[in-house]
Amino acid sequence: MDPTNKPKGPSPHYSLYQREVFKPGGEKGILPSFSVHPDELQESTKKKLNDRGYFYANSNAGLGWTDRANREAFYRWRIIPRTCVDTNTRDLTTTIFGHKIPVPIMFAPIGINKLYSPLGELIPARVAGELGMPYCLSTASSQPIEEVARVNDEAASVKNESNAVHQYNGPNGGNAKSPRFYQLYMPHDDEVTLSLLNRAWKSGFDVLMLTTDTWQLGWRPTDINVANYTHVHAFSSDVLTFYYPGTPGNELGESDPAYMAKHHDDLAQDKGHWIDSSVWHGKPHTWEKVRWLIGEWKKISDGRPFVLKGIQSVADANRALEIGCDGIVVTNHAGRQVDGAVGSLDVLPEIAEAVGDKMTIIFDSGIRTGADVFKAIALGAHVVMIGRLFVWGMSHEGVHGCRHVVKSLLADLDILMTVAGYRSITEDVYKNMEALRYSPSGVPPGPAEHARL
Repeated sequence: MDPTNKPKGPSPHYSLYQREVFKPGGEKGILPSFSVHPDELQESTKKKLNDRGYFYANSNAGLGWTDRANREAFYRWRIIPRTCVDTNTRDLTTTIFGHKIPVPIMFAPIGINKLYSPLGELIPARVAGELGMPYCLSTASSQPIEEVARVNDEAASVKNESNAVHQYNGPNGGNAKSPRFYQLYMPHDDEVTLSLLNRAWKSGFDVLMLTTDTWQLGWRPTDINVANYTHVHAFSSDVLTFYYPGTPGNELGESDPAYMAKHHDDLAQDKGHWIDSSVWHGKPHTWEKVRWLIGEWKKISDGRPFVLKGIQSVADANRALEIGCDGIVVTNHAGRQVDGAVGSLDVLPEIAEAVGDKMTIIFDSGIRTGADVFKAIALGAHVVMIGRLFVWGMSHEGVHGCRHVVKSLLADLDILMTVAGYRSITEDVYKNMEALRYSPSGVPPGPAEHARL
């Protein structure tokens, strides 16, 4: 690829990252320290973490059929390339909740990141800030809200072609320099809920995302096998997480004034109190409670958006719209909650047809490649989320590993747009069913088949 005289377009030339990898390999024999092929990346992550650390992010519900359904759904949709199209510049930018962002990809909320690297959530927050991509923080974070915001802003303050694309002029409680959302596992204590919301808003998290498919953890046999609710630290033999001293995953509770005022002694006696009472408490909320939460968030945030995560049907999408949600996440929690469920991509087109012109649709569950991003956008998602990908990256080499995986994904998408003949994500790909063809037959090759190719 000729890196000179590249015409300037709406998006950076993310494709040049391919050359950044190729050139040191050819000239000096310096090769990447790990593969970014998704199957190989997942496999090598097993060697970086012990069983408990690995399975915490990678366990699936039941037999894992929903996780498989997610990937098979992507396999059945095939891209139709176009030729002789001027794609010398590409426009990967889009807008979500008033934020102009460089790519239609955001970081999904994943909890307890210290299991994968000692700095935990500070790693993806930093990479997101560097690239100008939205970052969503989980209530099960192993870093306090305020510290994650600080690092995200610190990274975003160093301007480059990617994060300079970000623009936003709306209200923000913390004058954030980069787009960030807050994901809520809603407790049954309203004071604690409102305390978390106020902390998030004051720290510059200006979109609230409520998860509604994980009132408690699903039945995940590979977690059960190693008692993974209370497990050994991924990098040592020290027993940590939830029921033991030094617990990662309690940071949001331990740093929350409302929770600690009520439950300081409870947490001292039972290290699982925060997670059991306020996060995965096993007591579902109803639509009426969600309506209450929307009202409270709108008051706190000067009317900023509310997103409902966990939608898998048109009926629930319509109900979310009726009660005042500004957006939804079409997701099955990456196959980790209900085994034998529909693949998220399978239900995306009908949900997009029903509500896509009335609210923002975020897609989650199974994104691995640039082609996956393309397909989800073509089927009606405005933005997609990545989760396991960045976890696998940070499990290898911390910030560098996370950055390498995410920049590789952006290069993959940018190159695909170039060679497939699609210039603009919003104009040429979004809800363009003519860009895809559905093939009802065939089984996607797994890791074993890939190895034989």
